[in-house]
Amino acid sequence: MQRVKNKIGVVFFPAFDWAIFPTHPERQERLLYTMDQLKEEGVFDIPGIREYKPDVAGIKDVERVHFCFPDVESNITDSHLISAGGTIKAARLIMEKEKQKAFALVRPPGHHSMKVVHGGRGFCNINIEAIMVEYLRERYGIRKVAIVDTDCHHGDGTQDIYWHDPDVLYISIHQDGRTLYPGTGFTGEMGGPKARGKTINIPLPPHTSDEGFLYAMENVVRPILDDFQPEIVVNSAGQDNHFTDPITNMDFSASGYARLSEILDPDLVVLEGGYSIQGALPYVNLGIVLSLAGLDYSYVKEPNYDPDEFRMDKRTMDYIKRTCEKCVGSYFSTPPLEIALDRDGDWIVRSKEIFYDTSYIIERQREFVLDCDNCRGVIKIYSSSSRVKDCLGIEVPVGACDKCIKRGEEEFIEAKKKGRFRHIQFIDRPGKRVLRYDK
Repeated sequence: MQRVKNKIGVVFFPAFDWAIFPTHPERQERLLYTMDQLKEEGVFDIPGIREYKPDVAGIKDVERVHFCFPDVESNITDSHLISAGGTIKAARLIMEKEKQKAFALVRPPGHHSMKVVHGGRGFCNINIEAIMVEYLRERYGIRKVAIVDTDCHHGDGTQDIYWHDPDVLYISIHQDGRTLYPGTGFTGEMGGPKARGKTINIPLPPHTSDEGFLYAMENVVRPILDDFQPEIVVNSAGQDNHFTDPITNMDFSASGYARLSEILDPDLVVLEGGYSIQGALPYVNLGIVLSLAGLDYSYVKEPNYDPDEFRMDKRTMDYIKRTCEKCVGSYFSTPPLEIALDRDGDWIVRSKEIFYDTSYIIERQREFVLDCDNCRGVIKIYSSSSRVKDCLGIEVPVGACDKCIKRGEEEFIEAKKKGRFRHIQFIDRPGKRVLRYDK
């Protein structure tokens, strides 16, 4: 009888009733083949490993994180709430000490969904990891969190949500954005002025295989986590770095993913991408579950995997090592900003244009962050898209000082009086409330 080192909860939700279109690579079979493999291998017969059904997230769980315009209901389906609820269920298993580790094997995914939501981008409508993290912070009082994103695509949405939060360390290891959607995630992207160095991007060249990924985990991710000392570690786990994935260009293996999970030692794993439905996902997810449980995963191998075929040359490996050295410096010796910040009075300003490739929407934003000496400052975002015009989001963040709490309320009241915006959402995290105003 096998004995687990860690008791594992696997939260399963394949979203039978949600698909972008029936033959789209992001479809229910991604999870069904995995579950068949787990059952065929007898994983759930091992004492300490159990399947769970998801919770259902509420609208307020989404509004705690996102500015959704014109509202939450216009941007999601029930499946999105259940997928987010699956991450919350996984987190509750850990926090209530029912399990030591948990894997949210759920869809739809979420890591391309940003602070402001006008529709879907990168197959994502709401950010399921961020919804879970903010649920934990409000429900259990957790402050410091690390999110390590191992999806092949840069998690630009999660980065955007936590860009100004010094208590959330976001590390993304991904295929270089010069070669893959969404075209971001470069080493110079290090976080906002009050959270600089808490965003770490590790862009790897196409056809990086096990050696390169594991080098980055051991020499960048692990030392930074050991220094940051988070209360909980979340792995945003995309399986699309696999050598058989149809929409990416990497050469990672199932055994490599299992070893990565062993090095990372996350508390929670949340499924993101991965579109090789039969060739990768069943093997990769089996390896991750065994690794989390502390069981032998050495026998997990794809039928067509030959490690000699995917060995990297010295030149590529040297390039990865130089990139990793730069990434370590981004955290331990964070360089100063090379350009002056745009300002409007006591607000720090940045402008963005965002394309929603799933919904074919273009959004333009101006983001304002109050330059406060006592906390990370009130955030307000002016947003207009080809779908919804004249929107405003205001957030008083977790840990805000009294001055910023007052300033946030004043900004909300003043915006309503002026009548410029058709939709206003006010997130008051210290007061645990969300207020909306719609013309």
